[in-house]
Amino acid sequence: MEEFKRILVVSRMTKHCREAVHFGISLARKYNAELSILHVVHNPFGLEGWNLPIISLEKEYEKIFEEAKADLDRVIRQEKAKGFPIKELIRKGDPTEEVLKTVKEERIDLLILLAHEEWRLEHFLFGRSNEELARRMPCSILFVKNEPKPVRW
Repeated sequence: MEEFKRILVVSRMTKHCREAVHFGISLARKYNAELSILHVVHNPFGLEGWNLPIISLEKEYEKIFEEAKADLDRVIRQEKAKGFPIKELIRKGDPTEEVLKTVKEERIDLLILLAHEEWRLEHFLFGRSNEELARRMPCSILFVKNEPKPVRW
């Protein structure tokens, strides 16, 4: 088995990413590795060619983003209070490209991603990059399975 020295967890800023963060913390402790958490801010509403009014979706995106960020910030603060260092990285742009760039820049040995299939809204809001990342990733990948409960509107 490989020795992991640098672990990166990709947070899609959804409530389900907490499980992936916990895996990252556990493995970083086990291997005495550096742990980074990457938040890629992907704004689907900045796309050109949109002529439809999408104000309600944009507000929903902001609400989901803020709630998930607050939840993950609590987890990170708790771990830092226990003396466990976590490096938090925030990037803007295309999720796949930003993850690949970060893996190379930070010399990551293990990438941790949430494996569940996104719903249509999540796919639109946060992008869908697991398949492309798996093909292009220069390091090992751990997919964390988490079965989300459907959201009732």
